[in-house]
Amino acid sequence: MKFLFFLRDSSIFKKVMVAFLTALLPLMMITWMINERGSDNIRKEISESILNTTRFYLDSLDKEADRIDRYLPNYVMDKDLMEIAITGHDITYYELTQKILEIQKRLDLMKNSSPFIQEARAYVPLIDRTILSLKYETSIDESEYAAMQQTDKLYAEPFTYWNDRLFISMQYPANTIRRPIYIVGVELSASKIRETLAQIGESRGGQSVLLNMDRGWEIESGTDSALMERMKAFAAEKRGSKSEEGYETLHYAGHRYLTVYKYSDVWNSYSITCIPEANVLGPLQMYRFWFLGACVLAVFIVFFFSYFLLRFIYRPLMKLVHSFRRVQQNRLDLIPIDRGHDEFGYLYQAFNDTVRSLKTLIEENYEQQIRNQRSELKRLQSQINPHFLYNCFFVLCRLIKSEHQKEKAYQFCMHIGQYFQFITRNDEDEIPLELEVEHSRTYVDMQSICYGDRIQVRFDGEVPDMVVPRLILQPIIENAYKYALGSMLPKGELWVHTERKGNDFSLYVEDNGNSISDEEIEQLKLRLKLSSNRIEETTGLINVHRRIQLRYGVDHGITLSRSILGGLKVRINLSIS
Repeated sequence: MKFLFFLRDSSIFKKVMVAFLTALLPLMMITWMINERGSDNIRKEISESILNTTRFYLDSLDKEADRIDRYLPNYVMDKDLMEIAITGHDITYYELTQKILEIQKRLDLMKNSSPFIQEARAYVPLIDRTILSLKYETSIDESEYAAMQQTDKLYAEPFTYWNDRLFISMQYPANTIRRPIYIVGVELSASKIRETLAQIGESRGGQSVLLNMDRGWEIESGTDSALMERMKAFAAEKRGSKSEEGYETLHYAGHRYLTVYKYSDVWNSYSITCIPEANVLGPLQMYRFWFLGACVLAVFIVFFFSYFLLRFIYRPLMKLVHSFRRVQQNRLDLIPIDRGHDEFGYLYQAFNDTVRSLKTLIEENYEQQIRNQRSELKRLQSQINPHFLYNCFFVLCRLIKSEHQKEKAYQFCMHIGQYFQFITRNDEDEIPLELEVEHSRTYVDMQSICYGDRIQVRFDGEVPDMVVPRLILQPIIENAYKYALGSMLPKGELWVHTERKGNDFSLYVEDNGNSISDEEIEQLKLRLKLSSNRIEETTGLINVHRRIQLRYGVDHGITLSRSILGGLKVRINLSIS
């Protein structure tokens, strides 16, 4: 709820981005969940399929081993084998040969009864011979014969593992601690078992093993010995937890392996198959990569959308908002149009047209009246300015009282009369420039009587025959006395001169005042520059500047700079035409 209140007062940019992410993120999450659920289901189905395959092949091995183990007593009870094992060489060589050949036929029949039998044999100690299915002249390998005896088999499974070979054997007589009369043994084909194991996962690039942990033998279908050690450790874990079948994901060498295992009671062994998950879930991994690519693309889209929204919508909108705020502050600035013919281009153009119309309305219909009223008010205030009147009367009294300055008193009375005659004459706002300069000279003569020789004033240059707004020079000179020269301890200097270039005519007022700094001059320049966009009470420089611009245009008015005399240089730029 707090987030909603926060969002309500946020910018349009934040609201649009929140709406965009609110629509995009759930879609990406749903896609990710579908992909992961599909991956889990496919992994489960494939694992179940491999486990069923393992069950089938391991069950086939169990049945073959059980069939061989159950069928073996039939060969152990063979009459010919019993006779030669008991009589030995007591019978004729011909009879012995015939019986051995008959035994070989039955051993060959046993060998061919199962593809998992590599060789069938009978060990007969009395004649010192191992009878094979094909070979006739053989002798007994004592170590092999000893390994086949029941007394050495201390475990329940029917298998004997000796010299990397796997046997199923039975002796006669059975269950005796004495040396047996003979032993019938079947050597299982490790290659055939390996081939059977390979069929479980070889098609998917997997590796299988039949592992008997009690006897320490294994038959493997792969060549990765390091992976085999990891599979042995895995079998030990499952044996410890007494888990007989299932499937898990095995991590090895930075790869994931789909591992299926099943325990066989007959073989007392684990059948374990490891298949690289990339081989099993290859197409699904491709979809996962596509999803990751889609996520990267989504991030790129978010940044692109943010940039696009910020550059083409938010920033132009904020520019328009800031422009309206400036209008609220009476600053009628135009918007630079950097757009094409889109909606913002139309809004910018419409805003600029409105501002121009507003400025025209203010300048032509309202500001002109305000300026005229202020000019009239300033003239009325000058007529009755008590401070100025007091100073004039005090100076006049001082001059009259002095015995040697009666002439100056007379002159001062004349100057006061001329000054107030100019101030109180008709209400025309435009007068000849010559009359404006003459009025300024009268004002300077009055100030010369007040200040004496402490301030030197000179007027230079020609005055053309032209009409100018009323009171544009005398207020500038008055400012020079008031702010620069009046309080100076050294001698002051005031220079009023003119310059003409074509239709442009300029009046210059320069002083040697030391009270104004470069920073203050720059501030005055800024106030003059911004004066056209503000409707405010203005006096002195700004008042003269605005009245000249209203009369001659924005290319004219007052400019300020540092004078060569050291003080302020005021240029009044007018137009003769």
